[in-house]
Amino acid sequence: MKTFLTIDTGTTNTRVSLWRGGELIAQCAAAVGVRDTAISGSRATLQAAVRDTITATLQQAGTDADQVDLTLASGMITSALGLHELPHLTAPVGLEDLARGMACVALPEVFAKSIWFIPGVRNDVPDIGLHNCEAMDMMRGEEVEAMGMLAQLKLNGPAMLILPGSHTKFVSLDQRGRIDGSATTLAGELLQIITQNTILAKSLDGGFATAIKFGMLFAGAALAGRSGFGRACFSIRILEQFMPCDANDRANFLLGIVLSSDLQALKSSSAVRMRPDTPIVIAGTGVLAQGLRLLIEQDDYFSGPLTVLDGGQQLSGIGAINIAFARGLWHEPEAVGRAAINNDSILK
Repeated sequence: MKTFLTIDTGTTNTRVSLWRGGELIAQCAAAVGVRDTAISGSRATLQAAVRDTITATLQQAGTDADQVDLTLASGMITSALGLHELPHLTAPVGLEDLARGMACVALPEVFAKSIWFIPGVRNDVPDIGLHNCEAMDMMRGEEVEAMGMLAQLKLNGPAMLILPGSHTKFVSLDQRGRIDGSATTLAGELLQIITQNTILAKSLDGGFATAIKFGMLFAGAALAGRSGFGRACFSIRILEQFMPCDANDRANFLLGIVLSSDLQALKSSSAVRMRPDTPIVIAGTGVLAQGLRLLIEQDDYFSGPLTVLDGGQQLSGIGAINIAFARGLWHEPEAVGRAAINNDSILK
């Protein structure tokens, strides 16, 4: 029975998970990411956070480093601000490509055993300029989550994977299940900035939508489509002063505004290959994922099947372990994490 440690480091957070016999046993996180390296100019804070989070995860599981068979790392930890930089692989990139791109590195200041790092993926756009910069995109971490989604749903392709968050990522898969492009938006960051750092903070009580309000979500999206992003946002202040609705209503209105922009990117971006009949998978259960699901269901452009996949925090670990299997680093045919993931398929 193999024991794996998976490390997922982003811009602001690091998460470590311990897996045994194909099941998630323990998981700990720290509010430290590569942003801390950028601010301080030193990797010391990130190194300490990864080390301490590994230690906490092992303690939670009641085990130690000697019992760990394989340690895998993905995300921004492989960037220039991370612990070991790996160049992006150029799309199209599949499971075997990610496996070949892995690198084994000894970092005794972080962990007693060597760590296998998994590279990120970038779009194939040569000679970038104003004429084609929108077609370019890159990812570090989402490619591993994509492989986790493929493992869970037994997808081949083509398909569009949506990973909502501070930076929502649209990942397109080709007919062979390879990543052939991605597009990134600032959906979560825009919600935070508008909600807490603009004149609308009072109108929104500085808070996000706590429960989806169908009518307000769609009203915000529709107004953004008619009047533009900025004017639709200011209308939230008008709603506060002249319409009897509460802060959650207005937060849903803003959510619709932001997500309408995301759907426009999904339908129009040259960075991904989206067709009306392309199957869509959304990973997550928060308001961003719920809002996207509702707007996609009601948009006449989309005609393909829509699947919502829970367990987003486990996808990176599942994907990393499957990539390691493709590399030949382990051989037992374990069903990694399957019992912990639920999915709800909606056929339109």
